[in-house]
Amino acid sequence: MKPKLFITRRLPGRAIEKLKEYYEVEVWPHYPPPPRSVLREKIRKVDALATLVTDKIDCSLISNAPKLRIIAQYAVGYDNIDVECATKYGIYVTNTPGVLTETVADHTWALILAISRRIVESDEYVRRGEWYHSSTGWHPMMMVGYDVYGKTLGIVGLGRIGVAVAKRAKGFSMKILYYSRKRKPKLEKELRAKYVPLETLLKEADIVSIHVPLTDETYHMIGEKELRLMKKTAFLINTARGAVVNTKALIKALKEKWIAGAALDVHEQEPLPPDHPLYKFKNVILTPHTGSASWEARTKMAEIVAKNLIAFAEGKIPPTLVNKEVVNVRKPGFKQ
Repeated sequence: MKPKLFITRRLPGRAIEKLKEYYEVEVWPHYPPPPRSVLREKIRKVDALATLVTDKIDCSLISNAPKLRIIAQYAVGYDNIDVECATKYGIYVTNTPGVLTETVADHTWALILAISRRIVESDEYVRRGEWYHSSTGWHPMMMVGYDVYGKTLGIVGLGRIGVAVAKRAKGFSMKILYYSRKRKPKLEKELRAKYVPLETLLKEADIVSIHVPLTDETYHMIGEKELRLMKKTAFLINTARGAVVNTKALIKALKEKWIAGAALDVHEQEPLPPDHPLYKFKNVILTPHTGSASWEARTKMAEIVAKNLIAFAEGKIPPTLVNKEVVNVRKPGFKQ
């Protein structure tokens, strides 16, 4: 009898078909995530679970999952899963690193260019008919933005995605500053990047791009104090996690014009409610957590989820295991 697998959303590509060779697969068929009551019911009965960042898998769920042996996360980040609790119960946790790097870096650069040159605002200006009604085909003051070429880019978190963003910045002849938990001398040389304290980065950068995971240490890492340090002509870009930025402080910064604007792919509250204050600002670009939303990346993510689950079913350690110490608690596979 095949082990039971519950997947909390339909995945692109052929991953699910491959998994059916090893598992009795059930896929949540609806676009919104399964309610907590459904997760609680399913997790008690299944041997394996495939999750998204929007699925909160806390210890209260994990401790009531007697058969569960593996949680395969369809994302790089896994702050929605209580990994420590999973390890305690001998449950393997995997993620999908690497495949999102270039895609999220592309999205970051799309936001950098769009906010700096007022692309979204200009598109709306044309579509609303304001350009036509202005009776002016061209004007020296029409939709004036800021150059990106030759400016200073501040990267907060020089991991895979931060490095990919920095590589693209070289093509724009940008000065690159970075702040990270550890200095990375080899990358400094390769990228011509300079390590500086966070305070210095915020003061000197024309564009501040965030690429850190959400942890206790990085929660609200960018708050009122940090935003006040930025240039009035600087832009804040966040494609990491919403809660790294204190949203209330950002709204205050935008209202009082401490910074020139922001481009956000991630948000403290997802999805954003229709009455959210950020909608009021023309100098803010909002995308719906779509940094990895290319067919190529999303399909590769699904393939990694499948590889992890198949490896585990074969009694092997999954290739992108997060909690490596779990092997000391329980060997991989469903025979344990």
